Amino acid sequence: MKKSVILALVLSVLLMACTDRDDDLESINIRIKNNSSLAFDAVLVGTAMEPHINVSPGSYSTYFMYEEAYRYAYIEITSGEETFVLQPIDFVGETLLPIGFYTYELNITETGEVLLEFVID
Repeated sequence: MKKSVILALVLSVLLMACTDRDDDLESINIRIKNNSSLAFDAVLVGTAMEPHINVSPGSYSTYFMYEEAYRYAYIEITSGEETFVLQPIDFVGETLLPIGFYTYELNITETGEVLLEFVID
């Protein structure tokens, strides 16, 4: 009996001590995954001042913090001498993303269209 009470107390303390990586977040964090065969020299997302840089095929950028974002965004990808753009028409009916970690998985079709797949991390 004594052992089970002690075990229960230890487990309770351990469970209360566990935290998620997003428990203390104060912003939206977005990274880029390059799902194309091209190396992305720079990827500008929305109105960000700095681009995600040097995202090779199959790899991820680091997370950037955003004050507000949606499931999709304006995306401008530079690869060598080429520039590819995803231009949303509007965000009518869309809701802002809550604070958390997200990935925009990007691909470029043979015709140069930018495809965005939204992932909650």
